[in-house]
Amino acid sequence: MEDESKSQLFGKTQLENIDFSHEKQGEMENKSHSKDIFATKNNLKEKKFPHSGSKSYQCKECGRNFTRNSSLYRHQLIHTGEKPYHCDICGRMFSQENSLHRHKYIHTGKKPYQCDICGKRYNGNSDLSWHKRTHTGEKPYCCDVCGKRFTGNSDLSRHKRIHMRERSHQCEICDKTFSTSSHLYRHIRIHSEDKPSYQCNICGQTFSTSANLSRHIRIHTGEKPYQCDICGKEFSRKYVLFSHKNSHSQVKPYHCNICGKMFSYSTGLNSHKQTHTEDTPHHCDISDENFSDSISLSSHKHTHTEEKLYCCDVCGKSFSVNSNLCSHKRIHTGEKPYHCDICNKTFSRSNSLSIHKRFHTGEKPYRCNICGKSFFAASGLYFHKRTHTGEKPYHCEICGKTFSMSFSLSNHKRTHTGEKPYHCGDCGKTFTCNSSLYRHKRIHRKD
Repeated sequence: MEDESKSQLFGKTQLENIDFSHEKQGEMENKSHSKDIFATKNNLKEKKFPHSGSKSYQCKECGRNFTRNSSLYRHQLIHTGEKPYHCDICGRMFSQENSLHRHKYIHTGKKPYQCDICGKRYNGNSDLSWHKRTHTGEKPYCCDVCGKRFTGNSDLSRHKRIHMRERSHQCEICDKTFSTSSHLYRHIRIHSEDKPSYQCNICGQTFSTSANLSRHIRIHTGEKPYQCDICGKEFSRKYVLFSHKNSHSQVKPYHCNICGKMFSYSTGLNSHKQTHTEDTPHHCDISDENFSDSISLSSHKHTHTEEKLYCCDVCGKSFSVNSNLCSHKRIHTGEKPYHCDICNKTFSRSNSLSIHKRFHTGEKPYRCNICGKSFFAASGLYFHKRTHTGEKPYHCEICGKTFSMSFSLSNHKRTHTGEKPYHCGDCGKTFTCNSSLYRHKRIHRKD
């Protein structure tokens, strides 16, 4: 009966946020002021709460209104800085008891709130609600200055600092200021001589944490600790398993909030969103090309310099960037360290793996703004645009014929030389180009 009384007075939501269990009493010792928050049953019966929708208790600090005096009291702890709730495991202090309750899940590893769309789990119900907005595309928090919308209030608060120019986090070494503590933390590592770096002993790639290195190593070892309980397929990453399970249910939980298109994979949605934006703020002043990020621009600029310091000791080919030389050497060694979690195909370059994965998702993020045709890779769009411009920069020095793509010129030259390097393993017939061999093989499949 007592539980029923509480349910009638507070309602389901309030009860979830206020813990009345007796096992919490030990934590409440020496906190006499908390008696004002949690009234006794008799006091609750005597207290007259305002009608639903009425908020008669106002915070004098910020003007926020509350329906209950106890809610106002808990809220005021934010302004006073008082944190009466103490974690007996790590000592961390909290102003709200439900915050302490959620925090303790970190120590126990318990994540009781699960997303019914993708299966991801969270410590708190508010975290789950926030996460679900990634599926629905809901952005309820709006900036009153520029109108930009956000999924969470904290995202909106961080964004508002752009308008307020609030940079309250200062570096004690160089006095540079930052708008967030995470940006300050990353900056401080510039000053530190001790920069922890975890290196892969297979490919040499470095990582800032050992956990990231461990996940990366699975690319090389092929380890797949996450198994689908429906079909038995195994995966190296948990999020890939969750995305895979959508293929069984035909659920497409990832929703584009611009055009409404649905996707089974978050990577598919992220790639798709690039088709809506023309935001390419990084500009090459040599070729007048634009890029979406500074890294792409930096890599592109190497194509304009004739300086190629990195030379392959096998074939003599030179490169302007060392990473390109490392990738090139895998042609000679046959090493393919990048592994597709979906079909097990391996690749010598990470970007080749990224492009390949789009064949599984069906996503073609690069769209021609002239005819609307879409492509898996930026290079496909780049060459396609020549069909509109008529540009044919590749010239045959034997007959003068021109081509829009270098491989088309290479295939054409074989008509002059008679070379036919593509060989059918079934009948022995040879061809000048791979596409002709592929078409020919259909004859044997029919047999």
